[in-house]
Amino acid sequence: MNYTIIDIETTGGNPYRDRITEIAIYVHNGEKVINEFHSLINPERKIPYFISQMTGISDDMVTRAPKFYEVAKKIVELTENSIFVAHNASFDYNFIKTEFKNLGYYYQRDILCTVKLSRKIIPGKKSYSLGKLCNELGIIISDRHRAKGDALATVKLFELLLRKNSGSVFDQILNLQFNNNMVNQAITRKVIDKLPQKTGIYYFLNEKAEIIYIGKSNDIKQRVLSHLSSVKTKKGAEMIEKISDIHFEITGSELIALLRESEEIKNHNPVFNKAKKNSSYNYGLFSFLDEKGYLCIKIDKFTNGKIPHTSFSSLEKGKEFLFSLTEKYNLCQNLTGLYATSSACFQFALNRCYGACIGKESPDSYNERVQQALDYAGYLKENLIVLDHGRTPSESSFVILENGRYLGYGFAERDQTLENPNDFKELLIPAADSRDARVIISGFLRNKRTGKRITYTVDDYK
Repeated sequence: MNYTIIDIETTGGNPYRDRITEIAIYVHNGEKVINEFHSLINPERKIPYFISQMTGISDDMVTRAPKFYEVAKKIVELTENSIFVAHNASFDYNFIKTEFKNLGYYYQRDILCTVKLSRKIIPGKKSYSLGKLCNELGIIISDRHRAKGDALATVKLFELLLRKNSGSVFDQILNLQFNNNMVNQAITRKVIDKLPQKTGIYYFLNEKAEIIYIGKSNDIKQRVLSHLSSVKTKKGAEMIEKISDIHFEITGSELIALLRESEEIKNHNPVFNKAKKNSSYNYGLFSFLDEKGYLCIKIDKFTNGKIPHTSFSSLEKGKEFLFSLTEKYNLCQNLTGLYATSSACFQFALNRCYGACIGKESPDSYNERVQQALDYAGYLKENLIVLDHGRTPSESSFVILENGRYLGYGFAERDQTLENPNDFKELLIPAADSRDARVIISGFLRNKRTGKRITYTVDDYK
């Protein structure tokens, strides 16, 4: 069996918004490295300053580097018929999988995480971050926060874990020898094998055929296996014990999967989804005019009667988005509540604010950019058809918004002629409009996770 030990560097931490800037791959046959590949990647966008400071990778360095599609074939060939290995593997794997998804290619590999392996094989360490763990184990990292240096360190860590492991831990995590679950004899290999490695939602049912949990995943099979192999709480163990069967629904589109998950949880009220339902989006982006006529925006908790432009699950995520919005549209940090001061804001000192904070820029000029920012943040005021992946390669999916309301979703063959919104509506599967649905759609649109978007005017198609 071969393993491909991989590390990447990126422009940030969000695989739907950020891009890969460097990749290193070492093919290992269980005894030694037999092949390798390393390349900088042109992310086709600017690298944030703090990322460059950490990795040492600058915009100049990647200008002439190949774009991801130019090395995609090589990555497929090197990782084919092998186990994908990385430290904190979900990070690297999700970025690479998303890059391929953007190219219209479904990338799927079995994965091993050296963080999880290390916790099981060498427990009791102070930290399992790559730098601190390698330091404690005496593994030298020659070039930290660069793909090649970190990947080589992961190779050495992986070889150490191989030597210390009898084989059972690797098989347990990979689920290569999955038969009956020790906790629940009803979950047999037959039940697991029927699960698809595709995007959709899944249902855990008890012996009375009652739905006790609903989840969503881009890889249903892998996500269910993670439930079974990483029970960390008493409640989690209780849920696993009660599972009698597992059903699923393939959506192809992650957007539709999230919408279906949210709607189905409301419909069935599963007992083990309580925590998920309570962690709703409680913070929003609000706007108001100040006494000088400037349009101010801020992140705040929901209050009765106020409708946010978009919503967030935490204050931190809201502020993170507001910082990026302020930078993107050259807004004033004082008027966005990020830098309260009676004088000029910090952005003005960097020539990124045009002086609204000190009256240098007129309200009309400033408010025009704020409105552009709010339009970007919200997206839900227009009549919109959002196209995405379907359940099969020959199919597309779509979601329809009209007058800011979520109408539902549907599927169509790619060669099917759909000339106007009414053609889409004939295939529409109606769904309930709700605040949660709008938040989900707004978040996807804001992060540019989906493909083509079609805007239309209702009056033209009555």
